[in-house]
Amino acid sequence: MTDAPHLSNSQPEGDWADRMEQAVLDTAVERAPGLGWNGRMVRAACEANGLSLGDEELLFPNGARDLAAVLSRRHDDRALASLAEVDPQSLKIRERIARAVSARMEAGAADLEATRRCAAFLALPVNADLGLKLAWETADELWNWAGDTATDWNHYSKRAILSGILIPALTMRWFDGRDAAEAFVARRIDNVMAFEKWKAGKDFDAPLRKMTDALSRMRYGPRAT
Repeated sequence: MTDAPHLSNSQPEGDWADRMEQAVLDTAVERAPGLGWNGRMVRAACEANGLSLGDEELLFPNGARDLAAVLSRRHDDRALASLAEVDPQSLKIRERIARAVSARMEAGAADLEATRRCAAFLALPVNADLGLKLAWETADELWNWAGDTATDWNHYSKRAILSGILIPALTMRWFDGRDAAEAFVARRIDNVMAFEKWKAGKDFDAPLRKMTDALSRMRYGPRAT
C-alpha cells in the first residue's frame, strides 16, 4: 500500500487536500470514459496519484459523490472565468441568463465523456439529492454573476427557476448537442419572461393582507378612520 503523503511545515493540510482533489479529478476525467463514474474509478484515480485507501476515505468519504461535486464546482469556476470577460450590465437580464447558462454548458462540454458518465451517475435515484444541490449551487453562482442582489423570497425563486432550466439543459448539452440545448434554454427563458410579465400586474399578497386584516379586527376591533 502506498505511504500517505507527508506534509511539511510549508505545506498546510488544506492546501495539500485542495491540490490532491484536483489531481485526482484530472485522473478521473481521463479514466471515467472507460470505467464509468463509480467507486472503482475513484479508487483507480486515487491509486494513480499515490493515495492509499485511508487517504481516499479522508479526501472523498462519500466516494464518487464527492468527486462528482468537485467536478461540478470545477465547471462552475470555468464558466465564471469565461464570463469574467463579459460585463453583465451591458446585457438585458434574459441575455445575461442565456449567456451564463451557455458558458456553464460549454465548461462541462470540455470534459464531455467524463461529464456524461458523471451526469448518468447523478441521474440515479440515490444521487438525485446531490444533483439538485449542485444545480442550486450553479444557479446561485450564475445569478450572482448576473448581478442579482435580491434577499427576499425572490432570491430563492430565481435560483429554483434557474435550477429547473439547468438540469435538463445540461443533460441535453451532454447527450443531444449544443444546438438542441441552446434552443431549449431560449424557449424556457421566453416562458419564464412571459410568466414574469403576467405576474407583474397581479397582487398576490392581497389575499394574505385581507386575512391579516380580518384577524386583526377580530382581536383588536375595527381600526379608527
